[in-house]
Amino acid sequence: MVRKNKVLLVGDGAVGSSFAFSLLQNTDFLDELVIVDIKQDKIQGDALDLEDVTAMSSPVDVYSGTYDDASDADIAVITAGIPRKPGESRLDLVAKNEKILKSIVGPIVKSGFNGVFVVSSNPVDILTTLTQRLSGFPREKVIGTGTSLDTARLHVVLSKACHVPVNQVNAYVLGEHGDTSFVNFDEALIDGQPLSTHLDLSDDVKSDIETQVRKKGGKIIGLKGATFYGVARSLSQICKAILENQDTVLPVSAPIENHYGLTDELYIGTPAIINGSGIAGVIETALSHEELGKMQHSATKMQEVLDSLAVK
Repeated sequence: MVRKNKVLLVGDGAVGSSFAFSLLQNTDFLDELVIVDIKQDKIQGDALDLEDVTAMSSPVDVYSGTYDDASDADIAVITAGIPRKPGESRLDLVAKNEKILKSIVGPIVKSGFNGVFVVSSNPVDILTTLTQRLSGFPREKVIGTGTSLDTARLHVVLSKACHVPVNQVNAYVLGEHGDTSFVNFDEALIDGQPLSTHLDLSDDVKSDIETQVRKKGGKIIGLKGATFYGVARSLSQICKAILENQDTVLPVSAPIENHYGLTDELYIGTPAIINGSGIAGVIETALSHEELGKMQHSATKMQEVLDSLAVK
């Protein structure tokens, strides 16, 4: 029997459906895409709509299904959850989405799933940590989108500020995907040159850049109700790296094991190598003393939330 690559998507809202559309255009290494959601008419309609894309990309069997379909899947993508409302922080969502996550992870594991979990539901670092604890999977088999979207937003901000194409920017946002995230300014490059050669990196300039990145999601939510294209593309990049065994470096929610001086077993935004095994390695990027303090502060704030939850 020919081995088939299969992705199970849980959650067919704006993020989930945008991810499915992006994935079908982003890899030739996918054979099956199955969509699971409580809204049966929606997933059946989306499956019919998305299969038309395959005629213009590559042949993929797209269909609506159940958690049992995870049994032979390579990746289980979780986008389900209650979205953030205007004025609400990502951490405000944790109690609501913790319950939803429990109802998803259990049935997937029960199906016999032995692939990689990829999580984008918010607060993503917390829910990625909980997915690993609930599933009991090896830590490298669970990945969150982390600061991949924040990093993309940073690239846009810096490309405009430095008047260069966005693909000439090489910089990361690290830490929590949320209010305690921060920019790794010291290592940031523009067309291979230090960012400081293009911008006067005063404290005010740095603060303004970080604020623009941090507040962009809230601005989009205020204008159109939700953000989904950027995170959907981030998800498809992660899945592509897994399906194609690429060894791609991406800023994701990755498991910390004595990185950055952190001892808590949680997931946080940092560059990591993604391939067919999941997270093949966590890259501890160089940080200034100040930035290291920000990373540790970010982890502390998330650990406080984790300590308050039922799943330990």
